[in-house]
Amino acid sequence: MMKLIEPGEKKDFHAVLQARHLAADDFELHEVDTTDPKTDEILGLTGFVTVSRKSSGRKTQYPIGDGSTWVAEFERDLMRGAFD
Repeated sequence: MMKLIEPGEKKDFHAVLQARHLAADDFELHEVDTTDPKTDEILGLTGFVTVSRKSSGRKTQYPIGDGSTWVAEFERDLMRGAFD
């Protein structure tokens, strides 16, 4: 099974946390692959990631896969207080 979260995305995610002085170990990423095995060669990988903040118990789900902007969406939600 392929990982949907790219190494660069994970790096960007950690950079967002670091910029806000938040502990990376307070956040958990859980990815779910919803790619249809019959079309993954043509349509690319799809799925979603759930970002959980352990200290607040808050969770938000983002679509991931080719061309996704989940890190930017996470950063926007973080700034809006979605994980407080």
